[in-house]
Amino acid sequence: MKLNMYEAIGGRTKLNEAVALFYEKVLADPTLRQFFAHSNMNGLQSKQMMFLTMLLSGSQGFGKPDIHAAHAGSRVQGLTDAHFDAFLGHFRATLVQIGVQVEAVEEIMRELESTRNQVLDR
Repeated sequence: MKLNMYEAIGGRTKLNEAVALFYEKVLADPTLRQFFAHSNMNGLQSKQMMFLTMLLSGSQGFGKPDIHAAHAGSRVQGLTDAHFDAFLGHFRATLVQIGVQVEAVEEIMRELESTRNQVLDR
């Protein structure tokens, strides 16, 4: 039986904390901040919360997000595997920072990695 990663991460409160810390790291990264120059960060964080809740809980309550379309602008700006790797690295560091168990971190990272081809249009 697949572990509910949403519960493993600590639910909404911990996920909110993770998303906020994650974007702090991303915006401090000179290789990534360019992708957010014209973004509404509050709206983006809200959408990220919905996406991660769906991804980690297996819930379809929000409808299936179109992550391919959501990243079209970033692809036009030159989004690559190296950027995707940096995003994953920042998210992994965030999960560790907020105290998520190693097994849960690895499962969450596998789930996020599974979106790579859609995000990068492959």
